[in-house]
Amino acid sequence: MNNRVRELRREKGLTQQQLAERVHVSSRTIISLEQGQYNPSLLLAYRIALEFGTTIEELYCLRENLKLEEEKYETI
Repeated sequence: MNNRVRELRREKGLTQQQLAERVHVSSRTIISLEQGQYNPSLLLAYRIALEFGTTIEELYCLRENLKLEEEKYETI
């Protein structure tokens, strides 16, 4: 799933470890999120969105991801 975690974390000047501590997860979780290898729980997504002052929809590019998913199923 595409997301803006890395972009917003860097804009805020946070390390992966600092963000992890603020949202109560391991730095490995943040790394996996940034690489698009992990889909967060709703609660974690909400915590991160609050940290960056944005919405879950914007943080996780939900419209873009939905469109990509729909295109994927259209080709099947």
